[in-house]
Amino acid sequence: MLLFVFFVSGFISVAVADSPLTSTYFCTAYSGSADVQKAINSKGVLTPELMKVLNSKKYSSAIKVAIINAIGWNFDGQNNYALYKEFLGKKMGKGQQKADNLLCLAYLKAMDNYFDCNEALKLADEALALNPQSYTFNIIHALINAQVMFDSSWCELWKATNAVRVNSALQQDMNAEAIRIIFEYMDLYKEEC
Repeated sequence: MLLFVFFVSGFISVAVADSPLTSTYFCTAYSGSADVQKAINSKGVLTPELMKVLNSKKYSSAIKVAIINAIGWNFDGQNNYALYKEFLGKKMGKGQQKADNLLCLAYLKAMDNYFDCNEALKLADEALALNPQSYTFNIIHALINAQVMFDSSWCELWKATNAVRVNSALQQDMNAEAIRIIFEYMDLYKEEC
């Protein structure tokens, strides 16, 4: 009987602990966007049409990361980071466009291979330095950082994302439903603190 209890409790912990990047499917909060719908239906591939949206000044950072979230991840890895990097070439843009492109590259890199997010975190650091007041930039940075910390401290990864949630100084540029979806999963780690 004791073995059964141990097995069941271990199973529940594993079920809770999928991963910050793969379990926060917040793009549904932006399902009214035709571009997010195209990303949902893209079968994990960043299409040339979606690359144009990611590189456009017309779209918000939140819509861009929702598109990447909708494209999703694959256990065997993906190649969307390389596709977008090639698409951009040396034209990263200036100001907000450069910041958005760095954030998109960071998030694509992380989603392409969520088992190794160290390089993605460096890109996210660069992006955040260019737009430190954005909630969207901060929460994507925190999710990538949480993924890096996944094997070391579940309490610290929760703290990393929660620090964004409680920072009232940030510009609220992500919708409330997306935030709710993110923390519906991330708050499962709170009990580890």
